[in-house]
Amino acid sequence: MSIPKEYRFTDTHEWVKVEEDNIVSIGITDYAQDHLGDIVSVEAPRVGDEIEKGEPIGMIDSQKASTEVFAPLTGLVLESNDLLEDDPSVMNSDPYEEGWLVRVEVADMEQLDELMTAEDYEEYLGRLEEE
Repeated sequence: MSIPKEYRFTDTHEWVKVEEDNIVSIGITDYAQDHLGDIVSVEAPRVGDEIEKGEPIGMIDSQKASTEVFAPLTGLVLESNDLLEDDPSVMNSDPYEEGWLVRVEVADMEQLDELMTAEDYEEYLGRLEEE
């Protein structure tokens, strides 16, 4: 299972990648897509929507289950990944690059410090597997 070193992570299995000064991409982790199974639809916030850290921002439906996606940071949605409308399975095949959910202008980049590093997330996954 891959965990990109430069990303940040939540305990609900979302990732954040800093693109520019206060612009980030958000998606779900390899662990999340693996546990969901084949993703069949993705509901994402629209361009212009305000998202609030910890609040639901979308829904992912798979053959196994439906799950909410939560905002890892507060900000304004600048772009939604249109590719997911036509081919939601991209989240399965490439969750960290092509399978991003939204790009967001972050209100407070210090919120990044509250997220797990790749190393922290790897340890977190290890604890989950033990349970």
